[in-house]
Amino acid sequence: MKKYILSVLTLILPFLTYAQETTSEKIDRTFKDYTGWFVDAIFYEIPFSEEYQIPWVLIVLIGGAIFFTIYFRFINVSGFRTALRVVQGKYEDIEKHGADTLYGDPTDNVDHNIIETLRDDSAHGEVSHFQALTAALSATVGLGNIAGVAVALSIGGPGATFWMILAGLLGMASKFAECTLGVKYRDVGEDGTVYGGPMYYLTKGFAEKGIKPLGKVLAVLFAIFVIGGSFGGGNMFQANQAAAQFIKLFNFESDNAGMYFGIVMAIIVAIVIIGGIKRIASVTEKIVPFMAGIYVLAALIILGANWSLIDDAFKLIYEGAFSGLGIAGGLVGVMIQGIRRGAFSNEAGVGSAAIAHSAVRTKYPASEGIVALLEPFVDTVVICTMTALVIVITNFDGSFMEYGVPIKEGVELTAIAFDSVIPHFSIILTIAVILFAFSTMISWSYYGMQGWVFLFGKGKVSDLIYKILFLFFVVVGSSISLGAVIDFSDAMIFAMVVPNIIGVIVLSPIISKELKKYMKAINVKHDALDEGAEDLTKHM
Repeated sequence: MKKYILSVLTLILPFLTYAQETTSEKIDRTFKDYTGWFVDAIFYEIPFSEEYQIPWVLIVLIGGAIFFTIYFRFINVSGFRTALRVVQGKYEDIEKHGADTLYGDPTDNVDHNIIETLRDDSAHGEVSHFQALTAALSATVGLGNIAGVAVALSIGGPGATFWMILAGLLGMASKFAECTLGVKYRDVGEDGTVYGGPMYYLTKGFAEKGIKPLGKVLAVLFAIFVIGGSFGGGNMFQANQAAAQFIKLFNFESDNAGMYFGIVMAIIVAIVIIGGIKRIASVTEKIVPFMAGIYVLAALIILGANWSLIDDAFKLIYEGAFSGLGIAGGLVGVMIQGIRRGAFSNEAGVGSAAIAHSAVRTKYPASEGIVALLEPFVDTVVICTMTALVIVITNFDGSFMEYGVPIKEGVELTAIAFDSVIPHFSIILTIAVILFAFSTMISWSYYGMQGWVFLFGKGKVSDLIYKILFLFFVVVGSSISLGAVIDFSDAMIFAMVVPNIIGVIVLSPIISKELKKYMKAINVKHDALDEGAEDLTKHM
């Protein structure tokens, strides 16, 4: 372990010296010259009114979410209770052994794809449903919930919250669909390591449909995009924001404070990502519930202290959602801001979560798809909404925010809202930002590595090269100002939407079959237990 970390630092420090000697402005300018066209293409805005335009990628995200919601008969509502029961382990027996084995289900629960990809009956993945859920949540819960919501409210007003919630609810169907496919078409190596995500269901699924060349092209594009996204938005941006908050909290004046913070962060990240998805999941299953719990608890305390204003806050949110309340762009502007924040926050439709969820232990792909639909609910419907309520309630007098006037420092504004009721909570919020950034980085390291090994092959050397590069960018992200670099990495993340949504729509009939298969297995178990209870009653 020590030898690995020292070798990483030895490789990082020479490059870091160069990064320090080269001005951030020069790096940004050069980077923008070469990548600006790609950023402009991904975030190209289609005119919707004189004052507001909609990025085409947002239309694809929401359009896909609406399609999946309707196609799967509102699985985001009908599957919610089942999702909670799956996470609780209620159906772990049938997922491990099959309903046919345990309860006499005559249906063949294992198709030829699973036989090809799983080594034997005991190789069902690497992590539990709960661990897979927290690993995926750790990549989305964070700065978007704390800072992004404040930015959205500053532009779109309280009404943006309504559309944010709607985007989260619709995104639940997208997460269900892509994560079901992630398990369905995953690969499992000889050592039990799971390889999954859009790269695999695009190649295998499209091959089954007789369009293998198209699937291969889309899979390669996705892999390239996910690697770029993992180095930027999933790494450098997180490290940069965490370092900024840390330096601000302790009021460091040293020019090298960011570099030192980055080195320490890189060491901690290295210790976790060396162990792969198992260690990542073991860390995220502790960090995510703990920090999300503290954050939600603080929000509940504030809402409890202002319980009489909650009705007024929801009234303001509802009225603002359909009137605009004088915000520039009116109803359309408010709608765009809310949907944009909701869709971008939970990454439903991007395909990244399918990589983490594919490592789950189960025989039924749809079981993890159902668990995955909880992710946008927790991330957007619960945490983002609580952030919005706290800001709206504490800002009734307009003391720290004027709706319709865009802000850039969302974390500071959210801290002001929390501090107004819980003094010095901004310190805890800073710690939360750092921990959320850390959990996001370790999850995105796994996403990027999956894309890396898909392109360059599986093996220890390939893994090591990627991890060294990832750790290098942790330090770089903490040390320099990021502008065009982050714009490009954001574009890479949302470019993933294109191949992923195409693939999930094409493979929707397969997802539907997997859902029916899993629900039938659940019903077989329930029927068997009911019959057993009746027999027991007769003999009493």
